[in-house]
Amino acid sequence: MSVPGHIELERAVDSIWAGRRHREDFGDLDALVASIERDGLLQPITITPDGMLICGARRLAAIRRLGWKTVNVWVRSGISTTLGRLLAEQDDNLLHKPLTRTEEATLYAELKALMAEDAAGRQEASRFTSKDENPRSHGAATVAAPSSGDTRKQAALIVSGRNSYTSLERINELQKIVADHSQPADARVRAQVELDGIDEGGSITGAQQRIHAAQALAELDALANDTAQPAGIRETAASGAARLHELEDTARAADLERLAQMALERAKAATKKRPAQRANATRLRAVEDEPRALLPVRSFVYLWDELADWTNRYDPAVIGATLTPEQWERFEGTLAATNTFADAARAARVQRSESA
Repeated sequence: MSVPGHIELERAVDSIWAGRRHREDFGDLDALVASIERDGLLQPITITPDGMLICGARRLAAIRRLGWKTVNVWVRSGISTTLGRLLAEQDDNLLHKPLTRTEEATLYAELKALMAEDAAGRQEASRFTSKDENPRSHGAATVAAPSSGDTRKQAALIVSGRNSYTSLERINELQKIVADHSQPADARVRAQVELDGIDEGGSITGAQQRIHAAQALAELDALANDTAQPAGIRETAASGAARLHELEDTARAADLERLAQMALERAKAATKKRPAQRANATRLRAVEDEPRALLPVRSFVYLWDELADWTNRYDPAVIGATLTPEQWERFEGTLAATNTFADAARAARVQRSESA
């Protein structure tokens, strides 16, 4: 089968243009430059008839470094569609320097969209408006457009050689945040930092989890500072945000994401109760106020580890001026019960020490 194309000798290097490429990092070109300088160009660069580069971006960069004015090229006239150029670029990348993970994801996203568009077009062409002909048909095969999952698997297999698309989709999510100017500037910067970390070998799942936690934390901070929100929401949001800020640099990504989502859900649910609701809640607590099984010592230790240095996390002037009468009464009751418990526990320690 003949391949549509021809060799063109002495093509002006300046007439070759790259357009938008998915490879952004050409890596170390020194060895390639030395090879071309020593042995010449063993594999011609491939271009379209109008001079757009299809394959050979690293070779073109090396040639330009060497200062070549002309070069032999392979002109392909059969790669005219955007999908065809993407597939040719991917073939070239797989045979030479691998794409970075984020470059793979960018290529994957565009290839996935083009494959879905191409399949939808072929499906449309196969719908006959009469028994024998469709005026829009161009003789394409009668195939159905793939489902979303099929398209993702096909695109992932072409780009990475694996049909697992989950990681590429996660990277795409971070890339969308970076490109979305409606996102807060700090969120876009954080997403770019995570993308850079992925290219350096960092965990894709961890990057996504940290970004999800950061988004939830930003929403908590916004709720805490929004004076239009009920007091209960603002207070709960502020408390959750303060705890998350403490854990940002130490907690595992998965735990941070989970805690951030839980804190956000609590804040959104913490509406200010009406008097009737408070009365009903009081009656319900009275009904349910039955003796409960005592918790183990390790639960007590965990509780007080969580409360360590809590007095340094709040401004007493703000707390005193902001709490509702019911909230202050609950705080005073808990404090009094805690002091009573502490006195009893202290007496037990003294008694154990004396009997030892």
